[in-house]
Amino acid sequence: MTGVLVPGAVNLRDVGGLPARSGRTRSGVLYRSGNLAHLEDPGVAALGDLGLRRIIDLRDDEEVAHAPSRLGDLTVTTQRAPLFLGSVASFFEDDIPLDEMYRRIVEESADRVVEVVRGIIADQPVLVHCTVGKDRTGVTVALTLAAAGVDEEAVVADYARTEGLLPEWRNRKVVETLRRLHPGAVNLEDLATRSPAPVMAALLAGVAARYGSIGDYLRAHDLRDDELDELRGILISDS
Repeated sequence: MTGVLVPGAVNLRDVGGLPARSGRTRSGVLYRSGNLAHLEDPGVAALGDLGLRRIIDLRDDEEVAHAPSRLGDLTVTTQRAPLFLGSVASFFEDDIPLDEMYRRIVEESADRVVEVVRGIIADQPVLVHCTVGKDRTGVTVALTLAAAGVDEEAVVADYARTEGLLPEWRNRKVVETLRRLHPGAVNLEDLATRSPAPVMAALLAGVAARYGSIGDYLRAHDLRDDELDELRGILISDS
């Protein structure tokens, strides 16, 4: 679970080294981050050094148009898998709590979650990202890791780590902007800046209670057993 220095990228890290039932997650296979819209030449070069073969972008069309990824001449497959049925703005307008946002991702965008898992299986190294790398990326990566057999405490800790990686200046600017738009919002700061461990722990427990396991959740939405086995082999090293 190591940070990766890519100038201009926020919250970019390798999820390698997490404990799993049969070993640990492999390093240099699955990365996660916020958007790639602010990369300059040094950042593009550093991203290229990761040897990425696929980038999975979870943002909606409006977000991509507003902040397109800056990948220079990198040769990499880009997979779009928008993970909200509504706009990002709608979550702030509706002032929903994080746990409700995550429940909607799990239940309303399950087919897209499976698309992401299949993208991870298709090519490695692979980077999964959204705008901040906190919620859509956090939920999808957590489900992926849990289905592969990563220890739940480690999955939750990886999610919770994001909050400490978001720059204070960024949080202050985002909250000020959103507060002007939604002055009475109760959940605004949580939605914009926080990744509380209990929220992810409750989400995973809820999915397991409803489906039997995180793997069963993916199976219920058409991921095959052989694909799940392949995911585990890709992400987990027994040594």
